[in-house]
Amino acid sequence: MATFISWNCRGFMNKSSELKDIINKHNPACIALQETYLKTDKHYIRNYEIFSKHHIQDRASGGVALLAASHIPSMSLNLNTHLQAVAIRIQMQSLVTVCSLYLPPSVRISQTDLNNLISQLPSPFIILGDLNGHSPFWGSTDSNSRGLQIEQFLADHNLCLLNSDEKTHFHLPTRTFHSVDLAISSPSLLPFLNLTVDNDLYNSDHFPLIVTDNRHNPANSYRPPKYILNAANWEKFTSLSNINSDTIKSLPSHKH
Repeated sequence: MATFISWNCRGFMNKSSELKDIINKHNPACIALQETYLKTDKHYIRNYEIFSKHHIQDRASGGVALLAASHIPSMSLNLNTHLQAVAIRIQMQSLVTVCSLYLPPSVRISQTDLNNLISQLPSPFIILGDLNGHSPFWGSTDSNSRGLQIEQFLADHNLCLLNSDEKTHFHLPTRTFHSVDLAISSPSLLPFLNLTVDNDLYNSDHFPLIVTDNRHNPANSYRPPKYILNAANWEKFTSLSNINSDTIKSLPSHKH
C-alpha cells in the first residue's frame, strides 16, 4: 500500500520538525505541500527529493512543493502555467502523475488556466492541494465562487473527488472548521484510492490529507492461476472429453 500526503504547511522552513513527524507516522511515497514560503531550491529533507515552485513578490509567500521518496524513481514534469502548481511522475505499480496545487483565496483564477493545467498532466494522475473552494459536495454548508468553479472543473474533465465531508482547515479568527483542501484523481485510479484526514494540525491551520493507494496492498493483488501441465492425466482427460451423439443421448433429460 502506497501513501500520498497533501498539507498546507504554512512555511516549509519552520515546519521541518513537523514534516519529519508526518513522515515517521505515515511513511509516504510522496508529499504535496502548499504555502511553502520558499525563495530557493536549496532545501533538504532526508530520504526525499524536493521539487518546488516559488511564488515571490515583495516577500516569499505561497509556493508549492512535492517531496518524493528517494528510493522510488520519479521525475519532474515541466508545466507551462501561471498557477502555483508543480508536478512529477512517480513510478509506483505504474507511472502516476502527482500535482501539488495552491489556489490563493484572493486571486482570480481563470477556468482557462485550470483547463490548461489538466491538459498537461499525463493520466493517471492525482491533484492534491489547498484550492480555497467551498461546496456542499465536499463538506461545506454553502458554495462560494471558487467552489462553483471547481465543481465545473470536475464536471468538464470527468474528474473524481476523493473528499467527502471531512474538515481540513481550522480558521483561527472565527475558530471554525472548513473543507478547502482537496484530493482529485483521474477516473482509472478512483477504485484504488482512499482519503482520510490526519487529526493533528502539526502547528499549521490545515490538517494533512492522507491518500492511500490500495493497488499496492498484497490482499488486493490478483495472481492468475498456474497449472502444472506435465502432471495432468491426459489419457483420462481425452476419454472424458470424447463426447459424441451416444454420450449426449445417454444424459438424463430435465423437463421444466
